[in-house]
Parts: sequence; structure tokens; C-alpha cells
Amino acid sequence: MQAYLDHAATTPMRPESLAAMVPYLTEHFGNPSGPHSVARRALVAIDEARDEVARCLGCEPGEVVFTSGGTESDNLAVLGAPGSGPGTVVCSAVEHHAVLNSCEARLGATVPVDRAGVLDLDALAHRLRPEVELVSVMLVNNEVGTVQPLAEVAALVRELAPRARLHTDAVAAVGWTDVARLTSVADLVSISAHKFGGPKGVGALVVRAGSPLAPVLFGGPQERGRRPGTHDVAGIVGMAAALRVATDTRTDTAGRVAVLRDRLAVGLVATIEDVIQTTANEGKVASSCHLVVGGVDREELLVLLDDEGVCASAGAACASGAVEPSHVLLALGLSPAEATSAVRFSLGYTTTVGEVDHVLDVMPKIVERLRA
Repeated sequence: MQAYLDHAATTPMRPESLAAMVPYLTEHFGNPSGPHSVARRALVAIDEARDEVARCLGCEPGEVVFTSGGTESDNLAVLGAPGSGPGTVVCSAVEHHAVLNSCEARLGATVPVDRAGVLDLDALAHRLRPEVELVSVMLVNNEVGTVQPLAEVAALVRELAPRARLHTDAVAAVGWTDVARLTSVADLVSISAHKFGGPKGVGALVVRAGSPLAPVLFGGPQERGRRPGTHDVAGIVGMAAALRVATDTRTDTAGRVAVLRDRLAVGLVATIEDVIQTTANEGKVASSCHLVVGGVDREELLVLLDDEGVCASAGAACASGAVEPSHVLLALGLSPAEATSAVRFSLGYTTTVGEVDHVLDVMPKIVERLRA
């Protein structure tokens, strides 16, 4: 049996997404920037997809900018924001590297989090100054699943740095939280299709009206000059279809998966000595089960889990193979030894009781073997 519990890295494609894409990979192959009927058919598909994405994200269609995924959306939000010099950009210490490294390139400042991964609001207030142009705080952490108090962050930004735009990386939030409501306080919102059942290589950035944004790529006039390049029509259509299903089924899916996640977490903590949950289930999304397994090397654990058909990870997929401990876990206050003993199980809309029980069956034996 295979138990795929690495949905935070990527999800299986939803049938609705694949079905929506096929016509635009075959007979409707036109370039939507062209002048003829074949091109216009592709353009109509993009316009319809833009309307659907806007509905699901709670914005206007003209505020949706299609990109190649979460990394590009984050880069565009941070690097395209106005301002220059130290102190004009601020982000949390647990951001995805797409944000963290972009902020570093702009000589930005980071804000610490507490042991649960929640942003230190007092520290944020200390960082906010009138010259700050952009604040970036992810809605849901991609490694440990913590949900950030975005409304409180926005209130501080409006009060202490009124010129600043608020960006949120919502890549890990879609399908698990009410993204439209929670991100309504943000000026810029990033999503990535393959995290909620769409294809890889396509995403979007919401740019609220009145938010200044310079392009970081140069070429044609697509996306109102904010992101040039020929549209991936099939990918955009597939993303819109997946987003619609993920949004419309969110409540039922999150409730079902939360039960499975609790079954997995409680079962592993109860049956394996010296195993703790990195953060409590309260305050994080239903899909996240992140554990520290004492006395075990994460890479060895993952190899043996894979041998038993269990797909898990040590953290962010973009950092797979990295020797250094996760910056997220270190920011939470874990020691380097604890951070290199951590494993992330991330559940998704396809996860079953059988998959969870398979992990509960094989994991204690594997840990016992490694410790021996």
C-alpha cells in the first residue's frame, strides 16, 4: 500500500481540473494575444478563468495577475513593490524562501515568531516605520501549518506604516481556510495551483486596486503590463477549475481531514516514545501533522518510510536535500538536533483512513529499528 502524505509539497490533480485543461491542450491551442478566432477562443477561456479565480479569492477580475506559480507571485509582490534601501521591506522569519530571499535582496528586516510559529506582534510594531513600503506575512506556514493573525497584522501596518502594502503568501491556505475573508485585509495575495489540485507551473497574484507594482519581467503587454509573456491557457483554466472545487468543498474536506490528522498525530505520539507535535493542532490548518522524533535522523526515517510506501517530507519541498536545519523550526526555538529529527506529514483531499492506519502500523517499527 502507498500512503501519500506529502500534500503540502504537491497535490494529486483534481479530475475537474484535468478535464477543463484537455481542450486547451488539443483543439483550442490558440495564443490568446492573437487577432483571429482561434486566439479569441483562448482569450475567452482566460477571461472566464479570471472571473472564477476572482470569485474564489474575493477580489475583482482586473486584480488577478496570472503567474507561473507561488514563487513568481511572491517575487513579484516583494520585488515589484516601491521603495529601496534598508528598512523598506519587512517580513516574518518563517516565510517561504521565495519571500525571505526576495526581502533579503531588498535589505529587508525579519520579525520573530513564538514557539507556536505565530508572529510576534510587538516585534512587528517595533519594525514598522513610516518609510516601510511592504510587509509580507504568510497566511499559513507551509511547514508547520500555523495560521497567522493577518487582521491584527493589517491593523498594525495601517496604523504605524500607512504607506506600506500588506502581502500574504496564501499558497498553503487554499482549501483549508476561508482565503477570501482572511486575505481581504491584504493588498497582495499569492496562490499556486498545484497546492490545491491544479497543475504545476501556474499561479496568481492578487493586486488590489491602487497598489503600485512594477514588473520584474519585461516583454509584452499581458496582464496589464504587470506580468508579460504568453499565457499558459490550459494551466490557467485548470487552476480555476481546481480552485472552484477546493473552495466549494473546503468546509467538508477540512472537517474530514482534521479527524484523520488527529488520528495520525495522537496515534504516533501514543505509540512511539519521545515523539512530540511541533505545534498544537489548535491554531493550524487541518492538513498539518508535524512531529519531532527524538533520536532519529530525518533523512534515514524518510528513506525507510518510503520503502514502506509512505510519502512524507522533512519540510518544504523546495528545500529537499538541504543539509541545514529548517529556518522555520529554528525560528520556533527548536534546537538544531530537534530540527533535524522533524518529519512533516501533510494530508489532503484524497487522504483515507487506510493511509493513516498504514503509517500508524509501520512508523513505530521503523523508529525502533533506527534507534536500535
